[in-house]
Amino acid sequence: MSEVNEDPLAGSSIISAGGFLKAITKLVTTVGTEQLPNINRAADVIADCVRAGGVVQAFGCGHSEALAMEIAGRAGGLVPSNRISLRDLVLFGGEPVSVLEGPLLEKDPTVAHRLYELAPVGAEDVFVIASNSGVNGLIVEFALHVKSKGHKVIVLTSRQHTDLVESNHPSGRKLAELADVVLDNGAPYGDSALPLPGGGAVGAVSSITAALLAQQITVEVVRRLSTQDEKPPIYISANIPGGREHNKVLEDRYAGRIRRTA
Repeated sequence: MSEVNEDPLAGSSIISAGGFLKAITKLVTTVGTEQLPNINRAADVIADCVRAGGVVQAFGCGHSEALAMEIAGRAGGLVPSNRISLRDLVLFGGEPVSVLEGPLLEKDPTVAHRLYELAPVGAEDVFVIASNSGVNGLIVEFALHVKSKGHKVIVLTSRQHTDLVESNHPSGRKLAELADVVLDNGAPYGDSALPLPGGGAVGAVSSITAALLAQQITVEVVRRLSTQDEKPPIYISANIPGGREHNKVLEDRYAGRIRRTA
C-alpha cells in the first residue's frame, strides 16, 4: 500500500485458518484506517452525484465483480446504483453465450465501448471501477472511455500489484492513472496473504478489503446525505416485513436507470 509505511502482512506465514484470520484482521484494520482520506474523497464525489440525480455505476471483471455487487443492489446500500458486468453483452447486447467463454475477455479492450453503450448511463453518473491488478486491457479501456464521456472515476486496486506489472493496454496506461480517486485495497502482489513453502501463496484478500472499502464509502455517503432535508435512498432487506414495498418506492424514482439482474 502506497500510504502505509509498514507491510501489514509482514511475518504472515502460518498456513491455517487461524493464521489467515490473524493476517486479514491486521490488513483490514490497516486498509480501513489508512484509506480514510480517500474514502472521504470518494464519498464526496458520490454524494454530489446522488444529489444531482445521478447513479453510481459499478464495474469489475473476474473476482472484482464482487465489488460491484457490494455497491449495487444490496441491503444497506444506495438505491441509485447499477452493476455493469460482462454478462450484459449477452443479456442486453444480443451476443451468444459463447462470447463469455474463456478467461481472456477481460484482457480485450475492444468490448469496453460496447459495455458502456449497453449500460443505462446518465450524464451525472459516477463510475466505481475495481481491478486488483489494474492493468488488463478491457478495464483500462473502459476507464478511458468513461473519462472521455466526462464522468468521474473512483478506482479500487492493489497499489503493490499494479506497480510491479506492465499494462496490457495498448496505451501502456494503468487503471490507477485514470482515476479521480484511488483506493488501495492493500492486497500483496499476487493477492494471497500466506506464502507457501516452495513458492506460491494461499488466502486471497482483495475481495475482503474491497468489500470493506465499499461499505465504508457507502456509510460516509449516507452520512453526508443525511444532513439534507430528504432521507438518503437506501435499501432495506427485502426479507423483512415491508422491505420489498419500501425498496420499490425508491427504485421507481430511478426507473430505466438501474438494473437488478441475476
